[in-house]
Amino acid sequence: MTADVLDRFSPATQAWFRGSFPAPTPAQQGAWEAISSGKDALVVAPTGSGKTLSAFLWAIDGLVREPVPDDPLARCRVVYISPMKALAVDVERNLRAPLVGIGHAADRLGLPRPDVSVAVRSGDTPANERRAFAKRPSDILITTPESLFLLLTSNARDALAGVETVILDEVHAVAATKRGAHLAVSLERLDALLPKPAQRIGLSATVRPIEEVARFLSGGRPVEVVAPPSAKEWDLQVVVPVPDMGSLGEPTGDLAGAAAGPERRASIWPHVEERIVDLVEGERSTLVFANSRRLAERLTARLNEIWDERLLAAEQDASILAEDASLEAVEGMRSRPARTPAQVMAQAGGSAGAPPVLARAHHGSVSKEQRLDIEEALKAGRLPAVVATSSLELGIDMGSVDAVVQVESPPSVAAGLQRVGRAGHQVGAISRGVFFPKYRGDLVQTAVVVERMRAGAIEALAVPANPLDVLAQQVVAMTAMDTWEVSALHTLLRRAAPYAGLSRTVLESVLDMLAGRYPSEEFAELRPRITWDRLADTVIARKGGQHLAVTSGGTIPDRGLFGVFLASDGPGRRVGELDEEMVYESRVGDVFTLGTSSWRIEEITRDQVLVTPAPGEPGKLPFWKGETQGRPVELGQAVGSFVRELSGLTPKKALARASAAGLDPWAADNLLAYLGEQKEATGVVPSDTTIVVERFRDEIGDWRVAVHSPFGMPVHAPWALAIGARMRERFGVEVQAMAADDGIVLRLPDIEFDDGSDAGAELGELLFLHPDEVDALVTAQLPGSALFASRFRECAARALLLPRRRPDQRQPLWQQRQRAAQLLTVAANYPDFPIVLETVRECLQDVYDVPGLVDLMRSVAARRITTVDVHSTQPSPFARSLMFGYVAQYLYEGDSPLAERRAAALSLDPALLAELLGRGEALALRELLDVGAITTTSAQLQRLTPERAARNADEVTDLLRILGPLRRDDLASRSDPELAAILDATLTALVAQRRVIPVRIAGDERYAVAEDAGRLRDALGTALPVGLPAAFLEPVADPLGELVARYARTHTPFLLTDLAAEFGIGTAVAHDALRRLAAAGRIAEGEFLPAGAGTEFCDAEVLRLLRRRSLASLRAEVEAVDARQYARFLPGWQGVGSGRMRGSEGVLRVVEQLSGALLPASAIESLVLPARVTDYQPAFLDELMSAGDVLWQGHGSLPGDDGWVSLHLAESAPWTLHPAAADGADPKKTATESDSAASGPSLAGSADAVALREVFAAGGAHFFRGLVSAAEVDSDRDALDALWELVWRGEVTGDTFAPVRALLAGGRGAHKQRPKPAPRSTRYGRRGSLAGIPRSSGLARAGGMSPSGPPTAVGRWSLLPSVDLDPTTRTLTTAEVLLDRYGVLTRSIVAAEEVPGGFAGIYRVLSAAEETGRLRRGYFIESLGAAQFATAGVIDALRSAPADAPALVLAATDPANPYGAALPWPARPEAGGHQPGRKAGAVVVLVDGELILYVERGGKTMLSWPAADEATGEATGDATVQAAADALALAVRAGALGRLTVEKADGTSVLAAGNPVAEALARSGFTLTPRGLRLRR
Repeated sequence: MTADVLDRFSPATQAWFRGSFPAPTPAQQGAWEAISSGKDALVVAPTGSGKTLSAFLWAIDGLVREPVPDDPLARCRVVYISPMKALAVDVERNLRAPLVGIGHAADRLGLPRPDVSVAVRSGDTPANERRAFAKRPSDILITTPESLFLLLTSNARDALAGVETVILDEVHAVAATKRGAHLAVSLERLDALLPKPAQRIGLSATVRPIEEVARFLSGGRPVEVVAPPSAKEWDLQVVVPVPDMGSLGEPTGDLAGAAAGPERRASIWPHVEERIVDLVEGERSTLVFANSRRLAERLTARLNEIWDERLLAAEQDASILAEDASLEAVEGMRSRPARTPAQVMAQAGGSAGAPPVLARAHHGSVSKEQRLDIEEALKAGRLPAVVATSSLELGIDMGSVDAVVQVESPPSVAAGLQRVGRAGHQVGAISRGVFFPKYRGDLVQTAVVVERMRAGAIEALAVPANPLDVLAQQVVAMTAMDTWEVSALHTLLRRAAPYAGLSRTVLESVLDMLAGRYPSEEFAELRPRITWDRLADTVIARKGGQHLAVTSGGTIPDRGLFGVFLASDGPGRRVGELDEEMVYESRVGDVFTLGTSSWRIEEITRDQVLVTPAPGEPGKLPFWKGETQGRPVELGQAVGSFVRELSGLTPKKALARASAAGLDPWAADNLLAYLGEQKEATGVVPSDTTIVVERFRDEIGDWRVAVHSPFGMPVHAPWALAIGARMRERFGVEVQAMAADDGIVLRLPDIEFDDGSDAGAELGELLFLHPDEVDALVTAQLPGSALFASRFRECAARALLLPRRRPDQRQPLWQQRQRAAQLLTVAANYPDFPIVLETVRECLQDVYDVPGLVDLMRSVAARRITTVDVHSTQPSPFARSLMFGYVAQYLYEGDSPLAERRAAALSLDPALLAELLGRGEALALRELLDVGAITTTSAQLQRLTPERAARNADEVTDLLRILGPLRRDDLASRSDPELAAILDATLTALVAQRRVIPVRIAGDERYAVAEDAGRLRDALGTALPVGLPAAFLEPVADPLGELVARYARTHTPFLLTDLAAEFGIGTAVAHDALRRLAAAGRIAEGEFLPAGAGTEFCDAEVLRLLRRRSLASLRAEVEAVDARQYARFLPGWQGVGSGRMRGSEGVLRVVEQLSGALLPASAIESLVLPARVTDYQPAFLDELMSAGDVLWQGHGSLPGDDGWVSLHLAESAPWTLHPAAADGADPKKTATESDSAASGPSLAGSADAVALREVFAAGGAHFFRGLVSAAEVDSDRDALDALWELVWRGEVTGDTFAPVRALLAGGRGAHKQRPKPAPRSTRYGRRGSLAGIPRSSGLARAGGMSPSGPPTAVGRWSLLPSVDLDPTTRTLTTAEVLLDRYGVLTRSIVAAEEVPGGFAGIYRVLSAAEETGRLRRGYFIESLGAAQFATAGVIDALRSAPADAPALVLAATDPANPYGAALPWPARPEAGGHQPGRKAGAVVVLVDGELILYVERGGKTMLSWPAADEATGEATGDATVQAAADALALAVRAGALGRLTVEKADGTSVLAAGNPVAEALARSGFTLTPRGLRLRR
C-alpha cells in the first residue's frame, strides 16, 4: 500500500474527499487498495464505516479519468445492484454529494467538469425512463436483481455492453437464497456480453463465513477480502418494564360480573408501549423495529393513541406544558375521541384513529411514495419515530437516528446488528439499541442475541446448491435471446457459485422438462418452452419464451396480495397492499389502517382495493400471513449454552452474569426467576446438552407432551413431522405436533399412558429417532405436508410452469394453489420430475435443517445430549412459554375445519349414490349428449378450428405432440394457408433436425415427434430412422397405454374398431389397453353418441366436457314460464280435479306422490283424497292398509281431536318415515333434529306408554284388548291415552284408518266435515228418552268401552318399520319423492318441506342425476332462482298446462297448493292485519292458477285477491271472485267442508254495504244472519 491511498485518485476526487473527511477509514483504505488493483473485492465492515462510498468513489473516479466512449450504448460502465428498491433510491440520492462535490473541486482546480449521469431501474421506474436508458444509457445504473434480469432478457441489454464495475451491496441478504442464485446467473450472463468480465465489488456489514460469500461473489475467481478489525461501539440494553413476567396472562380481577365482558388479563403491552413513548419523547429521532407487519401497524396505532392521550392531559393542565408550547398548538394536535370500530373482523384488531404525529408504520406493504414520505419526515425532524419491519434493515440511510427500539427478539444476530446499526450510522458513532422481549421465553433469546451482537458472532450462511427452478427460468430467458450450445450453457452456469457442482445429467433433465418431455395434455403449462436440437446440441426458446420470462420471471413468490389505490385519478395513487384473506373479510365502507393512515374502502375489484382517506376515523388493523421466521440452529445452541451457564451459577453470580449481558435489573430478575421456576418444576433446565420431555394433561384430559429443546424451528419442524408419523403408526390416531423455536408441543387425543416409569420409556422410543432413519422418514412424510404443497407452488412458479395469466393483474392465491395442485397430480407420476426433486431439496436443505436433526439424534444416541422425562400435574414455565405460540393445527389447513371436511365427505357415499342413480360403465347418455356440442368439441380437440391452426414449424411439432402421428394431408388441414403452402419444406427441415420423424403406421406414411419414437417402437413395432438420440429411445412403462390415452384425449366417443384401425392393431389388444385405462378411471365405457349403435369409449375429461356443454345447450333451450303457469300446472300434476285416478289403485298413486307429506288428519279424506280420486270411498284406503301396501304415521296432535298425519308406501317407508319425536317435539321438526331429540330420555313418555312400547317391541300386531292385557294397564281409558300418545309420537300405527275417522267423528277437527250418522245399536235406531242426547266426542267416547274396544282403537296396532337414517339413500329417496310431488324442484320447495340439510344437502343428488341425464337443470319458472331441476317430460307439461282451469278448493296445507311453499303468498295492499299461512284448517280457492280466496280455520275470516289479466295486468272484476265463491259453496254442499259462517272479509265485516266478497258469497247461496253469511249443506 502506498503512503496515501488517495494518491491513486484523480486530483478533483482527492480534493473533494480531503475537504469532506479527515481521513479514510480502515475499510476504505483496504477497499481502495484491492479495487484499484483491478481485483474482485469483498468489503466486510460495520454499518457507518464508509464501505459504500469506497466502492463508488473509485468507480466514479474512473468515469472522471477516462473519456466518454464514442458508442452511446457503451456509456454505462458502473452497475450498482441493491437487494431492495428503497435502498437503491437511497443510494441514488446519496450519490449526489460526491458527484456535485467532485464537479466543484474540478472547477476550483481548473479541470474539465465531469459529466456523470445516474439512472435508477427498478420495478417502480416509469416506462419512459426505461426507454430512455435503453436508447442513451447513463454512466451509473442503480438497479435490483430482478430488474437486471429483465434488462438482460430484452433488447435493452445492449445498454450494458460497456459495464466495467459491478457493485453488489448487502451481499449477505441474497447469497443464501434462491434470489442470490438467480442473481449469480444474471451476473454470469452480463459477463458473457462483455469483452472481459466486469470487476465485482461486494459490500456487507454482517457476513459469515467470509469465504462462502466470496465464492458467491466471484464464481470461483480470486477475490480480495477486506475485513479490517471492527472498532464499532454498541450500547445495547434489554429492558423488561414489569417486575414479574410470570403474572402475564393471569386475571387482573379489575372487573367482574356479566356486564363486564370478557375477563381481563394482565398484559405486557401497555407497559411496553408506554416505555417506548417515553424513549421516543426523549430523543430527536427513533426507529422502532417489529418482526411482522401486523405488529408494526398495531404498535404504531397504540403509540399515537398514547401520545394523543398525553396531549389531552397536557391541555387540561396547561402548567405542565413547555414554555414555548401554546394551547392552540396542542388543540391542533388533538384527535377525536377514541371509538370502537363498528365492525371488527375475525383476525383484525382496531385502532382509535389518533393522528400519526408521533410515529408512522414503514413496511413492504406500504407504497413507495408513502415510504419515501415517511423517510423524509424522519430525516427532516418532522416525525419523531418510525415503526418498521425489515424494510429499513438493510443499509438505508435514515439520517441521524438517535436510538433503535426492537420489540421482540430479532430473528437473528445479523438482523439485530443491521437494525441497531441504523442508529449512529455515521463513521465512529455509537449505535444505541433497546430491546423489549414480549414474554419470558423471548427474554432468553433476546439476552443471547444481544450478547452475540456485541461479540459479532453472526450466523453462518450457505449458498444453495443447484436450485433447479431458478435454473429452468434462466435457461428460458437465455435461450429467448440467443441460440446456445448446451456445452457452452453448462460452462456458463457452472461459473455461478450456486451451480458450481451442476452435472450435465441434471442440466439435461431440466432441458428435457423445458423441451416437452412430460405430457402437456395433462397440464397445459408443461408444453415445450425451448427447442433442443440434440444432433447439433443447441437450445433455443420457442415463440413466446421471452414474453414468458419477462412477465413471470424473478424469484419472489406471488402471495396474491391486493393492491390498495386511491379512488381518485392521477399519479401517486398506490397506497400499499393487503393480504388476500384480509380483503375477503372486508366490505365496502370499512375503515382500515395502513401506514398509520386511515382509509375507507370505496370499491373492491378482482385485483384492487380502491380507498379514500379517512383521517381520524377508527380503523381495523390489517394482517398478513406467513411472517414468522425460525431460529437458526447455531443461535439455538448459543441459547442452550447460555441457559446452562446461568442455571449452573449461584444466584449472585448469575445476576452479575445477566447484567453483564445487557439486561436491566427487572430483566435480569425475570430471567433468573424463569430459570429457577423451571428447575423447580422439572428438576433440570433444558439446554444445549439436555432435552426435557414433559408430559401433562390439558383442561379436557388429553395428554400434552412438551419436548424442550433450544435448537430452533429448522430442526424441530422435521422432527415434529417424523414424530407425527410414528405416533400415527403406533396408535392409529392423528397427533397434532406443533414445532416452535424452543421445542415441540404434542397433543395426544385418546392415548393413554400408564403413569408409571414405563410411560417415559415408551415416549422416548417414539420421540427420539435413529439417526440413519431420519432422512428417509422425513422425506417420506414431506409430500403430504402443507409445507411441501406451498413450496412446490413457489418452485413451479419460479420454473415458469405456473406463469401469470395477466401480468398486470393479481392472481388469487386460491387459484395459484388450485393450478399447483393440478400440476403436482401430473408430476407425481414421474419420479424424476425436476421440480418435485427441487421442492424436496428446498424443504430438506433450505427450510428444514435435516442435517442438524441427524446430528442432534446422533448426539442423543451417543449420550452427548441427555434426555430427561418429567411427568407434571401442570405445565412448567418453559411449557407455558411454548404454549404461548400454540395455534390449532388445522385452522388454515383447508377451506373448512377438519371435522367439517370429514362430515362433508361422509354425508353422501359416492359409490352408493352412483349405484342408486344407475351410473355405471354401461350408462347410456345418448339422450343427454347434444350433437352440436359433440361436433364442436371434436373439431376443437382435433385442432380443426381456424383459431387453432398451426402457423409455424414449432406449432407443427405441437400438433404432432398433442394429436400423435399424422398424415401429411391431416397436417395440411390443420395449418393456416401460409404454412400449408410450404408444409413440405417445413416437414423436411424438421426431419433433418430430428425434431420430427417419418414412420409407417397401419400401412400409412405419417409424421411423429421424435419424443414418440420409443413408444411407437415398443407399442406398435414401428421401424424407426437411424441416428435418433438415446433419450428418445428409452423404454416407457406402458407405451400402448400412453398412445391409446392420447388418442382418447383428442377424440370424442369412439368405437373399439376405430382405435384398432388407427394403430393397425387387433381389437383384442386395443380392448385390453382400454380396460387398463378404464380401471384407472381415465376411460369411460358406455353408449354416448346419439346416433351410435353399441358400446363406445371416451376419455373421462372429454366426457365431462361434453356433458357440461350439452347441459348448457339444453338449458339454453328452455324459456322460463311465469309463476302463475306453475300454479296452473301443479294441481293437475298431482291429479287434482283431473278425474284420472279411480279406486284403490288411484289412492295408491296419490299416496306414492304424497309419501311423507304432513297433513291434518281431518283434511285427508275430506279434501286431499277426494280432490284427486274420483268417487273416493274410505274403503279404498282401508283396503290398501289392511293389505299392507300403505302405512300411516302420526306426528303430533292438533287442537281438538285432530293431528298431523302422513301416508307412506310400505315398500319405501324406511326412507320416507320420520324418526320418532320426543315429548313436546314440533311435528315440523327436521329428521335430524327429531332423531337427536329422540335419543334423549324424553322419549320414554308416560309409564303406560312405556309398558305398551315394551309389548310392541316383542313384535307382531295386537288388537286393543290383547294389548291392554299384555301391558297390564289399569284401565281401558289409560291404555287408550297411552296408545294415542305413541301414535302421535310416530312410533305406532294401525292396519286401518278407522280409528282416525272415529277420532274426528265429533266434528272437532281442524277441517269441519259433514257429520256422519252414528252407528245404530238396533235395527231401527236408538229410541227412548235418551235418544236426543249426543254422544261425547273424541277419546272421551271411550268411557263406555265395548268388549272389542273403543272405535278409536279398532283394528290391529303395531310398531312402524324402523327408519333408515343412511344419508345417501334417504336423501336420494327424498329427492325422488319431491320431484314426483312437485314436478319442478326449487330451493323454496325444499325449504317449505324442511328437508334435513336444506337445499345444499339435496343439491348433490340432483346434480348427479343431471349428469346422468335423468334430470335437467335450468331456469324454468320465473323468480324462483336459477337452480331448478325437472325431467324433460315435466318441462313440456309445465309449458302446456291449460289456462282457464276450473276453480279448486284445497286445504292450505295440501301440496297441490303452491302458495306459501313453491310460490310466495301474493302481496296484500295493507302491510299489517291478517296474513295467510299454510295452517291446519285453512282453505284456499284457486282460479286459473291464481289465489283468489283464503279461508281461515273455522271460516270466520276470509282474504281475497281479485285476479289480474295476464296481458294488461288490470283486475278482471268480480268474475274470478264469483267463481271462487261458487266453488267454495259447492265444497260445503258436497260435504267436504262443514257449516261455514263468514264474519269478516279482507278485514271488514261482510255485513257492511258494498263488500264485493260478501256479494259474491250471497250470490253463491250464503244466507244472511246476524253474525254474518252462513251456508250449510
